[in-house]
Amino acid sequence: MKTFNWNKETEKQWNERADYWHQNSENMWLKGSRSTIIPFIKDRLQAGSSILDAGCGDGFGSYLLAENNYKVTGIDIAEKMINRAIEKRDHPNIIFKQGDLTKLPIENENVDAIMAINSIEWVEHPLDVLDEFRRITKEKGILFLGLLGPTAGPRANSFPRLYDQKAICNTMMPWEFEQLAQENGWELLDGMPVYKEEAKKIDDSALPRHLKQALTFMWLFMLQKK
Repeated sequence: MKTFNWNKETEKQWNERADYWHQNSENMWLKGSRSTIIPFIKDRLQAGSSILDAGCGDGFGSYLLAENNYKVTGIDIAEKMINRAIEKRDHPNIIFKQGDLTKLPIENENVDAIMAINSIEWVEHPLDVLDEFRRITKEKGILFLGLLGPTAGPRANSFPRLYDQKAICNTMMPWEFEQLAQENGWELLDGMPVYKEEAKKIDDSALPRHLKQALTFMWLFMLQKK
């Protein structure tokens, strides 16, 4: 029986999805679920800062950061994604590398900030990634991390576990990530919900944060390395 290797399977599946992702990524970043992320970062991170785009896909988010005067390194586990990024997202402020988020090809305390959007969901051991993020960020480095909420369609990728089958999407929820990060060297500074259209009709002003997170397609965290 073939041994299941989470990272190898992740690389394989995201290579297979690279063409579809590339067809849709610009719309996601400019008009869709990711359209508020770059403005959120711009308001909170000094221009000229170095930033890792962890799980960069085809690199369009990296390109938007570079256009806003950040020095960007984009890393993704899927070779086909990185090839797309190199081919399509040429910019003097960006370099792209293939790499595993649990073993980043970056030196200690090397970057001012990290942007990780919908990438930690696809690792077997999220704490290993948080530890790597701490290792490579400078003192008081910033982590902007977008985690899929309970209403996000891609959460269906974890469904096979109910049949005791292997899956490459973990089941960590925003409130779980928040606790995990705060217990392992990160301080919560800010956050922002991303809702589906139906949830936008709900007045959430009186709800505690964890209930707001329960309604989300994605929650964007801003954390600082302690």
